[in-house]
Amino acid sequence: MKKFYGQTAYVQSAGVYNDMEIDGFSVAVCAELGIELERHRSRSFDEMEEWGDDLSGFDLVVALSPASQRRALELTRFFHLDVEYWPILDPTGLGEGREAKLASYREARDQIKARMLARFGPPTQEDT
Repeated sequence: MKKFYGQTAYVQSAGVYNDMEIDGFSVAVCAELGIELERHRSRSFDEMEEWGDDLSGFDLVVALSPASQRRALELTRFFHLDVEYWPILDPTGLGEGREAKLASYREARDQIKARMLARFGPPTQEDT
């Protein structure tokens, strides 16, 4: 989001589970687009609350898996949030060998990019 839309919106990466470490294949394919993920850390919805993030301050949750969609919909009982489910390929465990794995991760990356552009419009940043 930040690569395409800058600071026009506050974005937080969260998930059902805390995976803290970002998959190396994700880092590699995002680097191809100039997106740096080496220091990126995701956290769970529960951690966000524990660390003091006010979930009521978010307008939209984009869920990329059925499990995250279910968890996000649970949050709508307590907070006014819109939830969108984007069914994106889960590349983990796909492909034999490095190049086949990278191809799967590129496909997932490109699906996310296409959904962002369709939902939020053309990039507002110059260098995309």
